[in-house]
Amino acid sequence: HHLKREGFSLARCTVERLMKQIGIRGAVRGKALKTTIPETSAPRPRDKVNRVFRAPAPNLLWVCDFTYVSTWQGFVYVTFVIDTFVDRIVGWRVSRSAKTDFVLDALEQALHDRRPAQKADLIHHSDRGGRYVSICYTDRLAEAGIEPSVGSVGDSHDNALAETINGLDKTERVHRQGPWRNMQDLEVATLGWVDWFNNRRLLGPIGNIPPAEAEENF
Repeated sequence: HHLKREGFSLARCTVERLMKQIGIRGAVRGKALKTTIPETSAPRPRDKVNRVFRAPAPNLLWVCDFTYVSTWQGFVYVTFVIDTFVDRIVGWRVSRSAKTDFVLDALEQALHDRRPAQKADLIHHSDRGGRYVSICYTDRLAEAGIEPSVGSVGDSHDNALAETINGLDKTERVHRQGPWRNMQDLEVATLGWVDWFNNRRLLGPIGNIPPAEAEENF
């Protein structure tokens, strides 16, 4: 698809043959690890999404999830906030601990960049993990006019789209570039990957164009 966009017309078999000749292959996703820890003791918002993770327009449904990445100084956690209209990453943060409110920082970044209207009917969906349950009860969501939604089952399918973005991150960045020396190096790498993902990566579900281009077309 990248070649076609640049004016080259090549059959898939030709691309496969040339890649084999020069010894390269596409990134292959590995088996996903379960990172969601169900939280059943605390009250939580209802699941307002019911696994329908494709919004008809921007700033209607954001999903949030986190993953962990190995560095020479130990595990570092990365969270993403994704606008589900065209799978654009609208907020992200890196943290040394999963027990902090670093996910709220990612939400703040998304709010700053997207500036959704107070009555835009924006839903913020997450899994049943305690980290996100705590976020859904902060005054910040209410101030921004965001409706909280938390998955009702507590497995990875509750947050399927965000899990998919995390899987792509692991395949295209973490497994190919890591491990990193420290959190600062990981932050720089994540910044570059998010820019590439939003502005240059071709996504099949939205017509094999980058998320930013799909939003511009809308």
